[in-house]
Formats: sequence, C-alpha cells, structure tokens
Amino acid sequence: MSLNQTFATLGDPTRFAIVERLLQEGELSAGRLQDQANISAPAISRHLKLLRNAGVIQQRVDAQRRLYSVRPETVQAIHAWTMNYKDFWQGSLDKLEAVLMKEKVNK
Repeated sequence: MSLNQTFATLGDPTRFAIVERLLQEGELSAGRLQDQANISAPAISRHLKLLRNAGVIQQRVDAQRRLYSVRPETVQAIHAWTMNYKDFWQGSLDKLEAVLMKEKVNK
C-alpha cells in the first residue's frame, strides 16, 4: 500500500464519502452504498474497485452479497503519517505564539 495512491484515491469526493460512510457505519453492501451516493451501479462498482486496488477497503463475499469495509491497516498508516506532521505544526505554532507574546509584551 502506497500513501500516495491512498491519498490520490481518496481525493475523489465520491470515494471519500464512501470511505467516511464505511468508517461511520461499518461493513456495507454495494447496494447500500449506492443508495446514499445516488449514482449508478456501474459507477459505484468502479469507485469500489479503485478503493480496493489502492488498499483502502476490503471486500467480503456473503452468499450473493459483496460487503465492503475499510482496511484498518490503511487507517493506521494515515494516522501515523498525519501524527508526524502534527508534531511539526504544533511546534511551529508554539514558536509563533511565543514570538507574538513577546511582541505583545514589548508594545
């Protein structure tokens, strides 16, 4: 799984909405996902295929149904990546706050 491919795939609003719904509601069938997205069955299938190929979601077969869920490994990888940058930005904001407080005191 490549984070570049993951983020590129999630850059599409429909695919992002699919993943958000799966995160909120858990495993869902393609039909249930199509109902909310208000797009055709072939279009939802293409979106699901791209998400599977990027490693964002996984598919499970249950009799006649295909059920989809978000891969926990992908969520963990995104979380780890963002936490690295959170530390960077928090440090930068702390430095900015110190400079602003110093200027405020000197006025």
